[in-house]
Amino acid sequence: MSRNKHRRHGRRVTAGLAGALTVVAGLTTWQQAHPAVADAATNAAPSGASLPYTTLEAESGDTNASLIGPDRTYLTPASEASGRKAVVLKETGDYVEFALTADTNAINLRYSIPDSSDGKGQDTTLSVYADGKELKNLDLTSRYSWIYGTYPYTNNPSDGSAHRFFDDSRTQLGQTLEAGTVLRLQKDADDQAASYTIDLLETEQAPAAASMPSGYVSAKDLGVTPDDDQDDTAALQSALTAAKEQGKGLFLPTGTYTISDHINLTGVKLRGAGVWHTVLRGTGLKGGLFGQGGTSSIEDLMIDGQNTVRDDAGGHAAIEGDFGTDSVIKNIWIQHTKVGLWISGPTTGLKAGNLRIRNTYADGVNLHGAVKDTVISDSSIRGTGDDALAMWSDGAAVTNSAFRNNTVQLPMLANGAAIYGGSGNSIENNDISDTVVAGSGIAVSTRFGEPFSGTTTVSGNLLRRTGSMEVNWNTKLGALWIYADRYDITQPVVLKNNTVEDSTYSGLLVSWQKSVSDLDVDGLTIDKTGDHGIEVNAGGKGTFSNTTVSGTASGALDVAGGFSIQRGSGNSGW
Repeated sequence: MSRNKHRRHGRRVTAGLAGALTVVAGLTTWQQAHPAVADAATNAAPSGASLPYTTLEAESGDTNASLIGPDRTYLTPASEASGRKAVVLKETGDYVEFALTADTNAINLRYSIPDSSDGKGQDTTLSVYADGKELKNLDLTSRYSWIYGTYPYTNNPSDGSAHRFFDDSRTQLGQTLEAGTVLRLQKDADDQAASYTIDLLETEQAPAAASMPSGYVSAKDLGVTPDDDQDDTAALQSALTAAKEQGKGLFLPTGTYTISDHINLTGVKLRGAGVWHTVLRGTGLKGGLFGQGGTSSIEDLMIDGQNTVRDDAGGHAAIEGDFGTDSVIKNIWIQHTKVGLWISGPTTGLKAGNLRIRNTYADGVNLHGAVKDTVISDSSIRGTGDDALAMWSDGAAVTNSAFRNNTVQLPMLANGAAIYGGSGNSIENNDISDTVVAGSGIAVSTRFGEPFSGTTTVSGNLLRRTGSMEVNWNTKLGALWIYADRYDITQPVVLKNNTVEDSTYSGLLVSWQKSVSDLDVDGLTIDKTGDHGIEVNAGGKGTFSNTTVSGTASGALDVAGGFSIQRGSGNSGW
C-alpha cells in the first residue's frame, strides 16, 4: 500500500502555477441523500468542530517570559505555533499562567523543548501550580518531535533544516480545579530543559471511566491483561474472535494495552472506557487496527504510537483498511503514528467523528481509492506531517464523501484539506488554520489520483493564516487552491460561502499545468492577503458572484493564462 503521495519532486514552476481547488454549486448527489449535511451547508453552519475542551493560547496568558512571533518563516518555531505565536520559558521562575474558564480535571499541553544532540530525544518535566499550590509535574519529551533534512526526513541533527518542533503532553490532575483558578506553568530549578516553548493549553473536564455497556464482554475475562508491559497483540486478537463468536463486542477496561502488529477487525465491535482511560500503545510500525471488511465499530479509546520519524517503506496507520458498510469510528484520540485514519475501498458509509488526531508523520485522514458515502466530522486534527484531511482517488474514485465541521490546525506539510479526483465529494464548514509549508488551506487538485468525474464542493469553510511556500518549486500557494496539474479539471468545482482571513499569499489561487473549465465561486470573502486577492494562471473559465476582496498586499486581481472570468452580481473590491 503506497503512502508516498506527497513525495516531493524536483521540478520548479514559476509563482502562481501550483494549486487547485474544486467546488460545485447546488447540492451534490451525496447531499441530496444526506439532508442534514445539505441543510448545514445551506444555512452556513458555524465552521469547525464542537470540541470537549477549552483552548488557552500561551500568548494570551499572563507571563514574565518572552514572546516569539508572529512569524511564518519556515523552519522557525513560531511558524509552527498556533496563531504563529508562543511563549518561551528560559530562566528559573519563568512562567505563563491562565485563569481557567471552566472546571478542569485534565489538561493537554502543546509545547517544544530542545532535542538531544543524538536526535533520540530528551525527557524532562515542567512544574504546574494551581492558585500557587504545586500540582504534579508534567512529563515532557522531545522524542516525537524534531525531524531533520529533506523529505521524508530523519532524526539526525547533522542533516540540518530542523522542524516539527512541537508535541503534546496530557495528564489527569486527580482533582477538579474550579473555573477561575489560576493555573501556572513554570520552569523551576529541577525542570532541566534549557527552554520550554509553550504554544497552547487545552483544559477539560474529562469524564470518569465508562463501565462495560450491554452487549459486550470484557477483554480481562478473555485473557487480556492491561498494564502488564507484555505484548497483548495475540491475546487481543484472540479475544476479538471469541467475543464475535459469542455475538458480542469486546470491551477494553481502563489501562494500557501494548500492541506490536495489526489487530484485524472483521465485522466486530471494539470499545474502551474513554480516551483518557483506555490506551492502545503501538510499539511497531504495524501497531494499529486493521479493517478487513464487515461492519465494525471502534469507540472510546486512545491509540498512542511510538513512531519517531516517517517511514514510507513500512509505516502504517493507527486505523486503516476496508471497513465494509456503515461502520463507525467515534471518540478516538490518536498520536505519534504515521497516519491517523487510512480508509481504503470498498468502504461504504463509514461515519468517523469526535476524533483527536495529533502529531502524525503523514496524513491525518486519507480516504483512499473506492471509498463511498463516507463522512469525517466534528474532529480536531493538528500537527500532521502531510494533508490533514485528504480524499485520494488512487486507482478508483472516492465518491459522495465529505469532510464536515472539523477543526484543522498546523499541518506541517501539505494542505489542511484536499480532494484529489473523484465525484460528488465535499469539504464543508471546517475551520482550518496555520498551514506551515508546501500546502494551502484547501486544495482541489489533479496532482495525484484519477481525473475528476463529478462535482466537487467546498462550502462554508473558514481559512485563517493559510497558504504557504512550496519551497521545492519556489511557488507561493494560496489559501484556496484549484490545481489542474496532470489532468484538466473539466467537472464543476463550486466554492460557496467560504471566508479567507489573513492569507499568507493569495486568497484564491487557480493554477495549471492544465485548465480549469467550470469554476463557480459564490459568497467568497477574502480579507487581508500577503499577495493577491484572486490569482489565476491557467486556462479555462469561472463565474464569480458575491465575492469580496480587501486588504491585499499586491492587488486584488491578477489573471493570466487565458482564464476567462464572468462577473455575476454582488462582487466588490476587485
